[in-house]
Amino acid sequence: MPDNRAVTRKDVEAAYAVIASHVRRTPVVMVEAADLGLDPGLHPIAFKLEQTQQAGSFKTRGAMNNILTADIPAAGVVAASGGNHGAALAYAAQTAGVPCTIFVFDFTPAAKADRIRGYGATVIPVEGGFDRLMDVTHAHAKDTGALIIHAYDMEGTLAGQGTVALEFLEQAPVDTLMIATGGGGLIGGISAFVEHRARIISVEPEGAPTLFNARAAGHPVPSPAGGLAADSLGPGQVGDLMFPITQAFVDDAVLVTDAAIDAARRLLWEQLRLVVEPGGATALAALISGVYTPGKDERVGVLLCGANTNVVQFPD
Repeated sequence: MPDNRAVTRKDVEAAYAVIASHVRRTPVVMVEAADLGLDPGLHPIAFKLEQTQQAGSFKTRGAMNNILTADIPAAGVVAASGGNHGAALAYAAQTAGVPCTIFVFDFTPAAKADRIRGYGATVIPVEGGFDRLMDVTHAHAKDTGALIIHAYDMEGTLAGQGTVALEFLEQAPVDTLMIATGGGGLIGGISAFVEHRARIISVEPEGAPTLFNARAAGHPVPSPAGGLAADSLGPGQVGDLMFPITQAFVDDAVLVTDAAIDAARRLLWEQLRLVVEPGGATALAALISGVYTPGKDERVGVLLCGANTNVVQFPD
């Protein structure tokens, strides 16, 4: 086991003790492989419905852990976000009565920006990529004294996100976990907790291969940030803290097409009446597209990680 890990299994367990009463223990549902168009001889697939988490994604776990453990200044907290981290942090900050400012991409979906505002945070759109978002976030923190809560490259974030694996392994016997990856806070935290207790497969869009490229290079590198799930899985580079953890414990990283992600979203609706955003369906896309093929005796778990989308609209 490497000695330079920023977050360990014990850190995840400690985070869960802090946040358990403030987040939902999201359910797991078992689905026959044939219902997903897979080989009917395979074990049922275990889906953890993390899109039902407070604020609509797993990111509430990391945000809440930071809010409850950090020394928060009077100016509150600030973050750069594609949407889900912003919503999660705004929710956590509102719960604690803390001021919150979120800088978002100018292309952040309206459903995500509206959700952030709904939790009382100030939302400021910014042109450019994630580096630009971070630049203005740091400038705001310097000017106001607000505390930056990073979306993925922060110990408290990693430990909080890892708690989803703690629950998942208690709820379902799995040999393999399929995890969508963007900046890597989720898969980094999961890897820290799971270690070698299950295989961990990273799934990314072809248009945003951040961990895939980092593994090929041996270190985090700038990567494209495009495609259908760019708002949640396209930060341009994985975090420095998560990378040594995933190098030790992630078994493989695979890429899926936008068409496969879209097909996975549609399948979840058609078969399970579940609505998720593109990033939330990315892990499943690897299974239904054949990019990852389970063995006959392999028990697979898929994390559905977010559902902040406007694909469902009700009449006024």
